[in-house]
Amino acid sequence: MSTQNEQKLKKVLDSHLTGTVVLAKWLQSMGISRELQKRYRQSGWLESVGTGAFRRSGEKVTWQGALYAMQTQAKLPIHAGALTALSMQGLAHYFRVSEETVFLFSPQQTLLPRWFKNYSWGYPIQHSKTSFLPQGLGLTVREERNFTINISAPERALLECLYLSPRKLDLIECYHLMEGLSNLRPKVVQALLEKCNSVKVKRLFLFMASRAQHQWLNFIDQNRIDLGKGDRSVVSGGVYNSDFQISIPKELA
Repeated sequence: MSTQNEQKLKKVLDSHLTGTVVLAKWLQSMGISRELQKRYRQSGWLESVGTGAFRRSGEKVTWQGALYAMQTQAKLPIHAGALTALSMQGLAHYFRVSEETVFLFSPQQTLLPRWFKNYSWGYPIQHSKTSFLPQGLGLTVREERNFTINISAPERALLECLYLSPRKLDLIECYHLMEGLSNLRPKVVQALLEKCNSVKVKRLFLFMASRAQHQWLNFIDQNRIDLGKGDRSVVSGGVYNSDFQISIPKELA
């Protein structure tokens, strides 16, 4: 490899963040052609993690580092949410992220890159493509060791948990999560509930917040939230709650 090419790669790698994935298209935008990328792999500077994606030789990459690449290099509207986001913010103490699914959310037309889907990250990945909430509303920046990623703030994360229930997340578990969220921000909750297009999610959220007797609920104007009309069956064989016109598990009745 020529000295000029070594210097070019060194300049790029100097800006590389440990633990993150490097995408081929991003390398091209930095002046590293596909041919050079191939030569760097052959020379042992880069290792493939799948088609169009690399890691620095000998370096371990994490799903967080892969999400960073998808968000910042590929500009994909994907974020970590639901239980994953709550756990990362210390709000799901009994939830063990090392043994549980990583929940990712994106708009409906977004596809996970093949390199990400085919790589073994050590955790099951659950990707939900949905527009039940506007993209970008209720997100926060998560500081990893040397990079940042976008994840759901607690207010949005709980709504995402309810969106996944009862098929993928247990409603009782969702309620226990709600019980611990005594410091949610009313303005953020209000904005999310007004923009949320899932009647089931909104009714469940307000029911659980009311049952948990959270003080922040007093600052929510429910008249501005469209809760739809008619009954909603959330669980089969549940107990009917007339206030929110939903069937709920008998344990929550």
